[in-house]
Amino acid sequence: MNKLFTIFGNPVSHSISPLIHNFTIKSLGIDACYTRTLLKDGDNFKNTFLKSKFDGANVTVPFKEDAFRQCDKIEGIANEIKAVNTVIKRDDKLIGYNTDAPGFYESIKEFKDINSALILGAGGTAKAIANILKSNKIKNVVLNRSKPRLRYFLNNGFEAYSWDNFEADKFDIIINTTFAGLNDDMLPLEEKLLKDLIFNTKYCIDVIYNKQTPFLKMAKEFKKPYKDGSDMLLFQAVLAFDIFFEGKFEKTDIEKEMRKAFKLLL
Repeated sequence: MNKLFTIFGNPVSHSISPLIHNFTIKSLGIDACYTRTLLKDGDNFKNTFLKSKFDGANVTVPFKEDAFRQCDKIEGIANEIKAVNTVIKRDDKLIGYNTDAPGFYESIKEFKDINSALILGAGGTAKAIANILKSNKIKNVVLNRSKPRLRYFLNNGFEAYSWDNFEADKFDIIINTTFAGLNDDMLPLEEKLLKDLIFNTKYCIDVIYNKQTPFLKMAKEFKKPYKDGSDMLLFQAVLAFDIFFEGKFEKTDIEKEMRKAFKLLL
C-alpha cells in the first residue's frame, strides 16, 4: 500500500471520514487507505502518528489543540486558530493545517451579502469560523453561555459576550456551533432572544450535520434560508484530501466523488 491515512479522535468510531475518503481514493484510482485511530492521550499524538507510519491524518475532538502544539510547522489560518484538523508528514516533519475554517467559508458562499455574523458557542469550531470570517472582512460577534471560554476571542480582538451581558442586534447570518439539538430538543439560546435574533437575520446555519435541529426548525418557521453542517463537512474533507495528495487532483473531481459518498451515507 502506497499511502496510509487516519483520523484521530476520542470517540472516533462514529466518524464517516474513512468512508468518504476511501470511496474517493478508490474512485480516483489511488493506492492508499484511510483508517480510524482511537487516541486516549493527546500528548501521544505525534509519537502515535510517527510510530504508525501515517502519511497524513485528520484530527477531531478533543485533540485539535494537542495536534497544533505537536506539529513541527503550522500553515495558514491554523496559526490564528491554534488548532489543526489536518496533518501531513513531509521529510519526517509534521505539518499542520486547519481546513474547518475555509471549509465553512466555502459552505456559505451561496448566501449573498453577508457583512455581519453572530456565532453561538465558543469552542474550537467557533474559533475557526470567527477567524475565517474576520479574514474575509465579515464582522462577527461571539455569544457564549459563560465568560471563561470567551477569553481567547477577547484576547484576539473579537467582540464577544456571555448571555448575561449581550443585547440583541441585527446580523446577516446566525451560526450555531454548540451541541444544542444534537441529541436533544434544546435551543442554543434562550427562546425569546433567539426568536428576536432570527426574525432580524437573513440566514441561519448549524454546524451539526444531517439533522434539522430545533435551531434550524425555528429558522424554517421564520422562513429564513438555512442549512446544516453537511457542506462544511464536505468542503473541509475536500481541502484535507487535496493536502494529503499535494494538489495532484482537481478539487472539482475530489468534490464530485465525495458528494457521491455523501449521498450514500447521509
